[in-house]
Amino acid sequence: MSSNLTVLASWFRLKYPHIALGALASSAPILYFDDITPQDGYYSIVSRVFREASGTCYQTIKNSWAEIDELASKSNGLSMLSEKFKTCNPLTDASKLKDHLNTMYASAAQYNEPPTYPVNKVCAGIDGGGFGDDILSRIFGGLVAYNGNLPCYVNAHTDESETTVGWRWQECSELAMPIGIGNNSMFPPDPFDLEDYIESCKSFYGVPTRPHWVTTYYGGHVCFSI
Repeated sequence: MSSNLTVLASWFRLKYPHIALGALASSAPILYFDDITPQDGYYSIVSRVFREASGTCYQTIKNSWAEIDELASKSNGLSMLSEKFKTCNPLTDASKLKDHLNTMYASAAQYNEPPTYPVNKVCAGIDGGGFGDDILSRIFGGLVAYNGNLPCYVNAHTDESETTVGWRWQECSELAMPIGIGNNSMFPPDPFDLEDYIESCKSFYGVPTRPHWVTTYYGGHVCFSI
């Protein structure tokens, strides 16, 4: 089951113990609310998974963000990045590329299971150097290894799925998870900012964010320590 479904299963067991005998959630973010879990926990684990798979892969990813920013700052840097990563549309800033890579690494770690083991696949593409030995060529190699050979990458136009829209609504209205990035990971630091989170949700849906709803309705870590 998805992490959301396993969270719901655990909460169902908590609220209706006379109906449900148990609920198994191997990696669901049950305690990722209201700062019960360190905000940088998720990306720290993602980074650890990559570091354990390949130290060189981890370091290449860690070094790549500055390389992307440096190239993007040049007069024709965005065009060069668009060409380097075979983007489906010309990049207008570096954030679209970095967000795409961030999501790819996080997804690879979150769903790193047999038989594909996507983290190993990404790192094989990065360490293999099939597209060149420089850092950005290696990162592109990881992108191709993860996605396969496609006509273009990164910013293809796709309609958002109902699942994506629905999950974002839940994150905004009920399930506000304070996920941030600290200083000890392979990602650029990006601390969680509740005020920015609230404003972003207002811009998407115009709904008030309830960051304490989960712990108020279902309880915190004490409920799951018994």
